[in-house]
Amino acid sequence: MQQKDHWEQVYSTKPATTVSWFQEHAKQSLRLIAETGVPRTASIIDVGGGASTLVDDLLGEGYESITVLDISAAALKAAMVRLADSALRVRWLEGDITTLQLPENAYDVWHDRAVFHFLTAPEQRRAYVQRVLAAVKPAGHVIVSTFAEDGPLQCSGLPVMRYSADALHGEFGNPFELIKHEREQHRTPSGGIQQFIYCYCRKQDA
Repeated sequence: MQQKDHWEQVYSTKPATTVSWFQEHAKQSLRLIAETGVPRTASIIDVGGGASTLVDDLLGEGYESITVLDISAAALKAAMVRLADSALRVRWLEGDITTLQLPENAYDVWHDRAVFHFLTAPEQRRAYVQRVLAAVKPAGHVIVSTFAEDGPLQCSGLPVMRYSADALHGEFGNPFELIKHEREQHRTPSGGIQQFIYCYCRKQDA
């Protein structure tokens, strides 16, 4: 099964509130975005945002230029239905981040919670990083979260990569300055515990 088909099936057959990565509020992500200090007019993209509630809270905090990207049309639809009229204030993009062409120097903040760890092939990860390099503004902010070294080996039936902070930053390399990293102990809707690592980097000016 292709990745897109897999995620369409997941979001077409399960309520978004029951998948293991669901968060009622993405508090850690929201805090890290706030810590960047960008103004409410800053351009923010949530990669793999799908049905995540982060967009709800960003709108609630007054952010005005939000893009949500996901490979699954069903995931995006779930978020749009939930947001109702507020969905009109968001730009929605359907596509695979490793192949999608994004506008250059378009985003002040790039956020990704739990897409990057599904990229198990080196060429997928290189393609992802190239899109970050192209799409994030000079001195822009990049917040990426994956499973930590002691996180699950699989998610939604798919193999994943697990990272330390140094290993995750290493995938992005010298063009990105590591500002901070931190862990998250995520409790799934079924009561399980998953360990995540967050890296917050800044893209170099040059």
